[in-house]
Formats: sequence, structure tokens, C-alpha cells
Amino acid sequence: MFDPPAPARAFGAYVTFEPGALTAWHSHPLGQTLIVKAGAGLVQSWDRPTEEIKPGDVVWIPAGVKHWHGASPTTSMTHIATQEKLDGKAADWMEHVSDEQYGRKGSDE
Repeated sequence: MFDPPAPARAFGAYVTFEPGALTAWHSHPLGQTLIVKAGAGLVQSWDRPTEEIKPGDVVWIPAGVKHWHGASPTTSMTHIATQEKLDGKAADWMEHVSDEQYGRKGSDE
């Protein structure tokens, strides 16, 4: 949506996740705000339960907190994500979210 040149640090993106799509675990050096616009999604911070998110929800993820977010297994989700860059970097990407963490069942269940 916007990504102004330095010295500005704030930028935003309009993101749609298809059903079952999600980010990897990551953190933001200065935090992140998610504004859910459509659909149904999930967000989880490390060592916390997964939370359902829906249109109108505003989620604040504090600086340095490891988390993931994405669509529910059956419904797409669109959000606006805003964050700031610190020394030109907005996110630290980590490992993929496991099926167990996301809540997917094994193929034999």
C-alpha cells in the first residue's frame, strides 16, 4: 500500500491469504499492527494459544515477539499490515509453522 523513502520508516501492505495459507514464524523489530478486512484468520505469538481473527479486529504484535498469522483452514483472510523498518529491516523470518502448531490434522485422522 505504501513504502515511503527514508528517513520515513512506516510502511503498509494489503495482503490476502488463501484458505490454509500462512506466514512462517517471524518478528518485527518495532512491532506490527494487523487490521483484518475480510474473511477469517488465525494469529499466534510464541508460547501462546492460537487466536481467531475476523473483520474489524485490530491486532498489535509487540516489537521482537515471534509470531505467525494467516487464513483459517477453510476461509481466506485479508488484512492490512503496518510496521516500521529499523536500519532498513522490517522483519526477521524464522522457521515454518508446523502442522501441529497451525492445527492441521494428520492424513490418518
